[in-house]
This record gives sequence, structure tokens and C-alpha cells, in this order.
Amino acid sequence: MSKVPTLTLNNGVEMPQLGFGVWQVPDDEATRSVSTALEAGYRSIDTAAIYGNEEGTGKAISASGIAREDLFVTTKLWNGKKETWTRDGVLRALDTSLSKLGLDHIDLYLIHWPRAVRDDYLTIWRAFEEIAETGRAKAIGVSNFQPAHLRRLLDETSVVPAVNQVELHPLFQQTEVRAANAEHGIVTEAWSPLGSGKGLLDIPTVLAIAHKHGRTAAQIVLRWHLQLGNVAIPKSVTPSRIKENFEVSGFELDAEDLAALKALDSDTRLGFDPDTYDG
Repeated sequence: MSKVPTLTLNNGVEMPQLGFGVWQVPDDEATRSVSTALEAGYRSIDTAAIYGNEEGTGKAISASGIAREDLFVTTKLWNGKKETWTRDGVLRALDTSLSKLGLDHIDLYLIHWPRAVRDDYLTIWRAFEEIAETGRAKAIGVSNFQPAHLRRLLDETSVVPAVNQVELHPLFQQTEVRAANAEHGIVTEAWSPLGSGKGLLDIPTVLAIAHKHGRTAAQIVLRWHLQLGNVAIPKSVTPSRIKENFEVSGFELDAEDLAALKALDSDTRLGFDPDTYDG
């Protein structure tokens, strides 16, 4: 089994650099996919309330027989249009997620979007700080936060996020966001690390590097994330690809490879813009 490196978060918690994401995986399929991932060696699982698969994810965790302390489970609070969040509402949302997952705590709890147009992420974050104090989340963080959102959070609250999970791949390298995260000791986590099936893995540059190392294009891109210091959470429902994506140790990208991948940055965002998204 490959050894996954870990990163130490700013509160001392250890987080695996490679995890398994379940975005867009139906609840009944999540149990099977997460079970396959755990069998392959993944020990970090990333879900969210809005994904509708916390229950299926929890079933796989329960059935795995893996000790709780050996797992790192992330979920997210969905701050959508239907609710103006209060402290009590946030605490109830965590209760619901924990119940569905079948856990008494999670390792990382994230605000899913800043939704600056709604202006409620400070209220949510203050409730997150309370959650962290109680130990029901070992670490708290944010997702899709831009530098301006981070600055406001840091200026007006007391706990620095441990993680900022953002869209990040060689076509959208998030240089400014990564620099802001690094400045404050916040780990950058990449969602859609393989470019969401939108052609990244077919680019000749990526394929050439894969051929050079005798690896797949996906393995090259995941290795790039790890060497940059990102956390990556690839998603797949195909057992062979779940296993393949985990096998990213035992080789290193050299300076030439890294330069070639850096040159692919075209500022191509595939998801929503955090400054305007309020879906």
C-alpha cells in the first residue's frame, strides 16, 4: 500500500495530502465507492451536506473496520439561499451531518462558499469557532474563499481557518489564493484536482510527462499537487481509477516537468466564481 504524506494544519492536526472526494456521487453509490477507496488505502474522505451522500459515506466508514483515529473525515455546511444562518442553525446543521455520517466528531468542517452577496459567513464562522472549542470538529476551515474574504474573516474573528478548499488544477493554478493561504498558514486543498474531465488529462504536455515517467496523466497531475504542497481529493466511481489515483508515490516530477505544467495555467475556471455565486 502506498504511503500518503500528511500536512500539519495550523492547529497541529495531521491531514493526509491525498483524499477521496464524493461530489456528484449518489448516496447509494457512495457506500460502494468509499468502501473501494478505503480498501485501496485512502484514509481521508471528503463529503458535504449538499452532496446528499453523507449517509452512504458513513455506512462505508462504519463497515470498513478502520479505527476512527486512522480516518480523516471532512464535510461542509451548505449556506444556500434557503436559510439565513444563525449560531443555532449552524450547530443543528452539524448535528444533522454527524447523525448521517454516524460519527461523534468530524476532522474538518468547512463553510462551503463565502456567498459574499449574502454576508453571513462571519456569523457562520463564529459558530464554527464554538464547534472547534467543543471538539466536535478537530479543525475548521473554508471553501472557495478569495483573499478578500479571508482578510475580512481574519480581521473580524479570532480563529484562522486551517484549510481553504478551492478549485485548483494545472489550467487554473490559483496563484493569488495559494499565496494568501500560505501567508496565513492556511493549507490549500484542491477540488476538481484533475480538471473535472474537461480535457486536462488529454493535453499533450501532460501526456508526454506521463509517458516519460511510465504513469497515467491523472497520476502526473496528482503528483504535481502533492509536490506543490496542495491537498488533493480526486473523485471517481470506477474502482480501477480509484486505485490508480492512489498510486502517486514512488516517483518525482523534476524541474522541467514542473515548469511545463506551470506553463499550462490559463486562468480557466471550470466552476462558479466565488465573488458572485449565490446558487
